[in-house]
Amino acid sequence: MPRPFLRFGTFMALFSGGLAITETVPQPPFAKRSEHRDVRHGETVIDNYYWLRDKKNPEVIQYLEAENAYTAEMSKHLKGFEDALYKEMLGHIKQTDLSVPVRDGGYYYYSRTEEGKQYPIQCRRKGSVDAPEEIILDLNELAKGLKFLSLGAFHVSDDGNLLAYTADTTGFRQYKFHVKDLRTGRLLSDTAERVTSLTWASDNKTVFFVTEDPVTKRSDLLFRYVVGSNHPEEVYNEKNELYRIGVTRTRDRKFIFLEIGATDSTEFRYLPADQPDTTLKLFLAREKDHKYDLDHREGLFYIRTNKNAKNYRVVTAPVADPSSANWKEFLPHHKDVLIEDIALFKNYAVTYEKSDALNRVRVLNFKTGDWTTIPFSEPVYSVFPAGNPEYDTHLFRYSYQSLITPSSIFDYDMSAHKATLLKQQEVLGGYDPTQYVSERLWATARDGVKIPLSVVYKKGLKRDGTAPLFLYGYGSYGIGMPATFSSVRLSVLDRGMTYVIAHIRGGNELGEVWHDDGMLMKKKNTFFDFIDSAEYLIKEKWTSKDRLVIEGGSAGGLLMGAVVNLRPDLFHAVHTAVPFVDVMNTMMDASLPLTIGEYLEWGNPNEKAAYDYMKSYSPYDNLESRAYPAILVTTSINDSQVMYWEPAKYVARLRRVKKDSSPLLLKINMGAGHGGSSGRYDKLHDTAFEYAWLMSQVGITQ
Repeated sequence: MPRPFLRFGTFMALFSGGLAITETVPQPPFAKRSEHRDVRHGETVIDNYYWLRDKKNPEVIQYLEAENAYTAEMSKHLKGFEDALYKEMLGHIKQTDLSVPVRDGGYYYYSRTEEGKQYPIQCRRKGSVDAPEEIILDLNELAKGLKFLSLGAFHVSDDGNLLAYTADTTGFRQYKFHVKDLRTGRLLSDTAERVTSLTWASDNKTVFFVTEDPVTKRSDLLFRYVVGSNHPEEVYNEKNELYRIGVTRTRDRKFIFLEIGATDSTEFRYLPADQPDTTLKLFLAREKDHKYDLDHREGLFYIRTNKNAKNYRVVTAPVADPSSANWKEFLPHHKDVLIEDIALFKNYAVTYEKSDALNRVRVLNFKTGDWTTIPFSEPVYSVFPAGNPEYDTHLFRYSYQSLITPSSIFDYDMSAHKATLLKQQEVLGGYDPTQYVSERLWATARDGVKIPLSVVYKKGLKRDGTAPLFLYGYGSYGIGMPATFSSVRLSVLDRGMTYVIAHIRGGNELGEVWHDDGMLMKKKNTFFDFIDSAEYLIKEKWTSKDRLVIEGGSAGGLLMGAVVNLRPDLFHAVHTAVPFVDVMNTMMDASLPLTIGEYLEWGNPNEKAAYDYMKSYSPYDNLESRAYPAILVTTSINDSQVMYWEPAKYVARLRRVKKDSSPLLLKINMGAGHGGSSGRYDKLHDTAFEYAWLMSQVGITQ
């Protein structure tokens, strides 16, 4: 049995009168040890906490609840600070608000929030933004009686009559398919389980949807479904466990695409959207190390391909014969510019590019052949497309933001080359962006590579090494960390902390090679880059070791675990969220979600060389008897991406081996998944707690 939480130690406190009393000091719960043996490559591996995988075991739940109770007891002195932070963060948010309407067909679609309600309300107006409002889906109504709700897919049929959507009610990212008749407001009987993507055909009655395997959660089956038939027809079955599938439709609504992708290769199949009963055609068969994307415009397929182009190029091919022999260069490769995506309109094309860890957006006018670059002036910023369903339009909508500029929605006139601000996120409470400074720094890694850092702080900061600093990192899957605005982050900046994003290898900030150099047998570059970034910031007197706190989640949680094992002396406090820390047990278990498909990202541990390399950095496998910094671990019981037992086992083992008095806390959400709480107020409470704990570790408690 795990030791119960309320097991108290004692100490003697003397009063001036000489009387002695006994005060209670909470002691942490210690999970029982139960030997589990496994033989890997001839090596016997013993895992004393393997038993924590069994969620149905009452002892497991008892232990997790004991950890929660211990965390609550050890942080109760922060409750006032946490509450103050919550009120402050909430005070920056316009609680009753609405998004900028997006025109799609004959309707303008938008979402709005109401003060006191956890979830947005999805709405539309017919023909004009001044027309009467129609509520399509009120997530607050759907969430009644539930601890969790997440909206997944959300697609309206071409005629505007039917809504196909998916919803997850547990946090396990297991979405159920529903159809709602928007003419009557009635939910139809059509349903399907574990739907991961969907799209309508142009007949307004056929839906294509993809489902996932119930055990591995790999998206592998495509179905064609006629609303009202209650009989989905299987169209495609992807049996290769390295590949996942997804279904989409082109902006011009001409084609339905089935994308079949692995980490290192892709394949597309397609059919005309107005002929949903036809057979999928193969565009180009999968080939190792060839990744490509597909789109369509005016009789041509546009292919973003890495064939002979590390950072991608774009070619075109006629629909009549799209074989590679007919490919024509549209956008050439550039070794210093990553082509991330291309959006096609009737008369324009928009490319999303990345260079020197900054976004770039360029627009082509097909009639004139002229390219225009949309200008952005700040040293660090992010740009995202912001709702562009219309094909025949001269307006391109994007969201611009930076570490100090709130999210701002623009319509860019692609003919007149003019951007018009439609709405900027309101930050209540007197926010003044001129009081903050954003910079781009470059740290030098131990191998000489330059690492971009995005930095923000409040004016008046003294660069003498005494200021606290919050360092964030991720560095996996080729996902670059955008420099976005966060109103809750103001609570950190206003208390004198500097906030830094380390754009370490494993992302794509400096192109595809940035990802390659932080994966597989080069994964340790990710960890070294983060450590070297921290040392650079200390050397340049942005902070000091005893004023440095760090944070990362999911694969970023692996980063936290790895760097703390490598350099426990360098960091004062750590928040590791839903952390992928039990690398070897997870990657050796092919039945778990994500495992096999991620061999191409992390390595296949069934191969001895990969096994040895992965084991050398796996946080759980490299915990040692020594001092560690203060650590807060957060997770959720229904996490499907990183199972709850990884952080639970990590804390259980670390608590046994560590030789220090620094806090080690585990907080587990017993009703959510990988993204934590789903309601906006609940999520804000979670953030307030995490920020209160982190700041308190560097002496900030009010």
